[in-house]
Amino acid sequence: MTIPIAWQPDPEAQARVRLTEFLRQCGETDYESLYRRSIADVEWYTEQLLRFLDVKFDPPYEKLLDLSGGVEWARWCVGGGLNISAACLTGKDPSQTAVAWEGEEGTTRAWSYRALRVMVHKCTAGLRDLGVGKGDAVGVHLPMMPETVAVMLALARVGAVAVPLFTGYGPGAIAERLRDVGAKLVFTSNAFPRRGRVIPSKATVDEALAQCPAVRHVVVVWRMEGTAAPMTEGRDLTWEALCQRGVDGHVEPTGAEDPLLIVYTSGTTGRPKGIVHTHSGFPLKAASDMAFGFDVGFRTRIGWITDIGWMMGPWLIYGTLLLGGTMALFDGAPDYPHPARIWAFVDRQNLAVMGVSPTLIRALAAYGEEWTRLHSVGSLGCFGSTGEPWNPDAWWWLFEKVGQRKIPVINYSGGTEIAGGILCNNPLLAMKPCGFSAACLGMAADVVNERGESVRDEVGELVIRKPWLGMARGFHGDPERYLDTYWRTFPGVWRHGDFARIDADGHWFIEGRSDDTIQVAGKRVGPAEVESVVTSHGLVREAAAVAVPDAMKGEAIAVFIVAAEDPGPEEELEEELKNLVARELGRPLRPAVVQRVSGIPKTRNGKIMRRLVRAAWLGEPLGDLTGLEDPALLEEIGRLRKK
Repeated sequence: MTIPIAWQPDPEAQARVRLTEFLRQCGETDYESLYRRSIADVEWYTEQLLRFLDVKFDPPYEKLLDLSGGVEWARWCVGGGLNISAACLTGKDPSQTAVAWEGEEGTTRAWSYRALRVMVHKCTAGLRDLGVGKGDAVGVHLPMMPETVAVMLALARVGAVAVPLFTGYGPGAIAERLRDVGAKLVFTSNAFPRRGRVIPSKATVDEALAQCPAVRHVVVVWRMEGTAAPMTEGRDLTWEALCQRGVDGHVEPTGAEDPLLIVYTSGTTGRPKGIVHTHSGFPLKAASDMAFGFDVGFRTRIGWITDIGWMMGPWLIYGTLLLGGTMALFDGAPDYPHPARIWAFVDRQNLAVMGVSPTLIRALAAYGEEWTRLHSVGSLGCFGSTGEPWNPDAWWWLFEKVGQRKIPVINYSGGTEIAGGILCNNPLLAMKPCGFSAACLGMAADVVNERGESVRDEVGELVIRKPWLGMARGFHGDPERYLDTYWRTFPGVWRHGDFARIDADGHWFIEGRSDDTIQVAGKRVGPAEVESVVTSHGLVREAAAVAVPDAMKGEAIAVFIVAAEDPGPEEELEEELKNLVARELGRPLRPAVVQRVSGIPKTRNGKIMRRLVRAAWLGEPLGDLTGLEDPALLEEIGRLRKK
């Protein structure tokens, strides 16, 4: 079935967008010809991009792309000096608002580029006074607020490596990531509000730090005035105390390929993956996608519902500042205290771009369209969307009921490992519901079958055939796992882990994950991480975690357990395990289902067959079972579901 076009660009508007400006710079007349050229010669495209973004290297790079270590370990702007914090603050109007902020309780603040620079310099002085310098890892466990922006820039400025941490994580997840990078300092808040409740973030971090002896200092930003937080003498200090140690504008000389970020994402086996990104990689890829997909430039006001621990948090910070825009941060539940809260935020902040997720839109649609009429969204040039695939009902609700068929939905799909998008709508191309008009410039994307052959109008693996500037520089401390995860299925070709389809008109559609990774409301978690928490309970011998459909979140977690002898009442154990996962990994990852079974389906060599567990629970076709040790276990799971 052919999906019809839902939105067509206006020719007059097309002439004014930043992507058209880039077309002119490159001497091309349409997106298709520019895209073909950008993937035929990725070095030419990258040179054009650096010129467009006006990125200055000191000293200049000696070689733009070095593939001597193989395409898997591509190095960019080799020999060039670049500290991205300087680029984020140079050449901007000092009086322009850099960061606008709104809290759940209604508090608002704003920092100009001048004020942001001052706070970055103060934070830089404080970090250096505490002995934080080049190569040191620092955890950032903060709500989205102005201080978070200053912290990210100050860490880059001293040459440290920022490690963003999802504020919904429990102590176990925080501790694992801090230990993995050997963090010596952590930023956190005293607490933050969610739906009127106080979330004691400092207490959560304290519990995590009992397992992290390398952490020497904790800096606490007082997000909620009047809310106490435990402070450890000699280790903990407030944000104000950190910023009273002087003003330091010195920029640590860093190379373009020096590490800037380690952002954690989850896979299907083993511990979470620490994705390494550089000063020249993540920020410049973010800025290019933001400019060409979302038309962000000087003074453009962009908001996104995100968290610093999700890649879209750093993406919003670096991309907006490099382009000279204004970021609007929202810290709170976007439908609290009423379902019009997010549209009121758009109206008050006069946003040109508002980034949402399908999960959020499904939740808002359930309240009814009358809430969308209380505030104007007329300032918007587009909606942004990422994190998970759309379902048609939610997409059409946003496009029709909120956007009145006038505001395009810029669907955007890629990942932490990409530093942004593989696929993205843009202002020059027609859009289909739930789909993507094209691959991003410079991204040699394709859809292939199991033999690595290109396919069209059928579902296959999403791959990338050439290197790109924002690509991950490996997993922290685990190069073999990085190669196994992305590069060895189709040698020399990046396998992203998504199923995708390109239709007869050339539009792209993401059809879900091709591995076992679970994605709850756009946040990924590996089944092994959930299973490790569950099996830490003394009454659980084995566990298998899988994704199951959820009407609001897109996916939820279902855990199948083999209990020890005489575990007691089934309902009590199930509730204990749900609460255990919520406590260790964060409330958003609380399992929807905990089901006791007699055994976990495995292959004859002991590999858990999560795909078959999920299919049996959902009543889907099981496929080939020849490698399974005990097929009767799948029948048991199917019977339990029917009950």
